[in-house]
Amino acid sequence: MTHSEDVIDLDRLLHEIGQFGLFQVRQYGLMILPIIFNAFFTLSYVFTAGNLNYRCLTPECEDPATEVYDVPWLNGTEVSQNDDRCWRYKYVWNETALPEQCTIAQDDQNSLILLQCDRFVFETDENTIVRDFNLTCAENDWKLTLVGTVNNIGQFVALPIAGYFSDRFGRRWVLLISVAGSAIFGLIRSFSTSYEMFIIMEFLDPAIGSTMYTTAFILALELVGPKMRVTGNNIISCAFSFGEALLGLLAMYFRDWRVLLRILYISGLIALPLLYTTAESVRWLLSKNRKKDALTILLRAADMNGKKISPSVVESFCNKSDDECSADLEDSKPFTQLVREAFATRGLVLRVINCSFCWLTNTMVYFGLSLNSVSLSGNKYLNFILVSLVELPGFFLMQLILDRFGRKKTLFTTLIGSGLFCIVSVFVANADIPQLKLALFLLSKLCITMSFGTLYIYTVEIFPTNLRQSLLSTCSMFGRIGSMVAPQTPLLSKLWEPLPMILFGCLGITSGVAILQFPETLNTDLPDTLDEAMAMENKNDSQQAPTK
Repeated sequence: MTHSEDVIDLDRLLHEIGQFGLFQVRQYGLMILPIIFNAFFTLSYVFTAGNLNYRCLTPECEDPATEVYDVPWLNGTEVSQNDDRCWRYKYVWNETALPEQCTIAQDDQNSLILLQCDRFVFETDENTIVRDFNLTCAENDWKLTLVGTVNNIGQFVALPIAGYFSDRFGRRWVLLISVAGSAIFGLIRSFSTSYEMFIIMEFLDPAIGSTMYTTAFILALELVGPKMRVTGNNIISCAFSFGEALLGLLAMYFRDWRVLLRILYISGLIALPLLYTTAESVRWLLSKNRKKDALTILLRAADMNGKKISPSVVESFCNKSDDECSADLEDSKPFTQLVREAFATRGLVLRVINCSFCWLTNTMVYFGLSLNSVSLSGNKYLNFILVSLVELPGFFLMQLILDRFGRKKTLFTTLIGSGLFCIVSVFVANADIPQLKLALFLLSKLCITMSFGTLYIYTVEIFPTNLRQSLLSTCSMFGRIGSMVAPQTPLLSKLWEPLPMILFGCLGITSGVAILQFPETLNTDLPDTLDEAMAMENKNDSQQAPTK
């Protein structure tokens, strides 16, 4: 029997000190900061590496220093195809005519003369890496799409490593290092002198900072009672959506990518002293038999919440001599042994595989829907803000149903629903009913948003404390495969136009069915040990067994 099982029931103790009192409110207030930073840092490439509208400069007809994009003498005669953005027609300047009468030149056979551009005029004053690193023309488009892929590769590589360090050395220090490291590399990126330097920093930034979301999420959720986990989960999810919207707002007003990056990343450095006051996870401390440190935090929490911890509970944290407590610490299992035991447990291995597939499905469908949807007209910054905020109704619905119907039913229903809406949209693709197409897209996005939010809290609840972040990071790592593949799914439409939506639909339905193998975790204590985590399945089986 483990020591935590022997003397401490943390979830029952949280009832005693308050499940969501002033201490937890303060902790969540601190954790909202890295969540917002994560939205900034992982999505900034949308604006820093965004493509721009531009046309060829026509030196025969305009000043080389001109910034006027729309000129009347073009009159729709510019080469407009995407593959021809770096080609222009040759014009003839008539000194006796007005500039508006500048005309296209022809050769001896009366054919239009095409010239390759070497200078460009941009539609707006927005400055992305396209301008600074001369990434114009179709042959450089891959360099822009590579930025997002490299960002996700950085996350893919770093998440399991960061999860190991978090479970081995603690959540708090990993959070501080991830915020600081990401902020430093982000600021360095803003001073990039070449595309190659930019792309290297784009990899190192998420490689160090990608774990800040999962670490902050676990630090927050491990300090609240079972009844408040859904509320806590929704606070974190809403903070990320708010961070996305705030990113769009900042990008709207700071249209130079270097200035934008400095504003985004300097906030991480400024917040470090405040994040330093974050309390370490009590569950992690107990899993490492650091009972005195855990007791110190719990006493502070009880005092802030206006509660008292009973003397018997205080004694249970160390009712032995200091020497015996030290012996407990020495007898605790090494992390590598815990990992070996975990992956020797067939049920847990299957749970990790199933969870990883669910993460991959959620990320691919979530990002793929956005990439394969019809581009919204109007202001791109406003559109980005609205698309970010449209997720909020999904979190509100989660608040209403997740504690009533359970995690498994909610995840199953939202995945199946998202898949079905995607497939149904294929059958109305040729119908001249734009409102129906939009409704199906929004319903699919709503369902996958709810699924993603449920998956985060579910993943925390089905894995033990001493391996929680490692396994969460592993599942999230496979999720990054989905976000790396999603930008390529529009290519499938060239083979068969409905193929991307059918792929998303089939993935959603398949993953929804696979989720039925998970145990239900509604109103259960967070498992602190491997035995407790695997006992969830036995508990579910016993509840479903027929009575005699």
